[in-house]
Amino acid sequence: MDRAQLADFLRTRREALQPEDVGLPRGPRRRTTGLRREEAAALSGMSSDYYSRLEQQRGPQPSEPMLAAIARGLHLSLAERDHLFRIAGHNPPPRTGSDHIAPGLMRILGRLDDTPAQVLNELAETLWQTPLAMALVGDESRFTGADRSMYYRWFARPATRLRYAEEDHPRHSRFFAAELRAAYSRQGRGSRAEALVERLLETSEEFAQYWSAHEVGVPRVEPKRFHHPELGEIQVHCQVLLDPDQAQALLVYTATPGSESDEKLRLLPAVGARSAQAEM
Repeated sequence: MDRAQLADFLRTRREALQPEDVGLPRGPRRRTTGLRREEAAALSGMSSDYYSRLEQQRGPQPSEPMLAAIARGLHLSLAERDHLFRIAGHNPPPRTGSDHIAPGLMRILGRLDDTPAQVLNELAETLWQTPLAMALVGDESRFTGADRSMYYRWFARPATRLRYAEEDHPRHSRFFAAELRAAYSRQGRGSRAEALVERLLETSEEFAQYWSAHEVGVPRVEPKRFHHPELGEIQVHCQVLLDPDQAQALLVYTATPGSESDEKLRLLPAVGARSAQAEM
């Protein structure tokens, strides 16, 4: 671990980011060049003290998950992320199938604070959510292991389906099985996709039936109907922006303007705040 290089790199990347780049207000009295340390720490999901010690060449060697969080928070490119890992004393993660979100997608997410949106990889593992996406579908980034994949949770964890209109369940099942088959065909034998398929074949008879149909190109369920625990049914349209280099997708949920579902989306910030207080 090269503490001097790490500290210098973090400082220069932080100072190169402007508040507008990450969806933060500049404020009339701002004198700091780029982001403040506490802002970089918050974007990376860590304490200001921990982040400050890294820039001051103090503290322990950061773990790989911590470095990945910093790379996302500072909107690093893949080359910059790899450099960060190396100077911190770790081998960079593989670029194919990486959980690193491209700076372009992070910039878009930073401007979607008032919209439910999330980034998924090709195994339907949620890498990032806006606060309103968490309020709409729940915190999907908290899962570990096979449960990180929506494909796995859908077939192996019945409670996952409670957020979705029951009449749409068969269509979702077809779509998820077809999407997982597409991921398996891209990743090949010995991949994480194959391991997920094998586990689901052992776990879910329903998945095995859909898998045996060998369907591909099944249309996404549109519109999506979510059952929110406080607001009831919310009908949204899902716009998808693909990042082919990272095999990731940005999902943005919108409702027809003036509709009942549109009004319910406007209530999500208040509902999310109440839920957060209830969990404290």
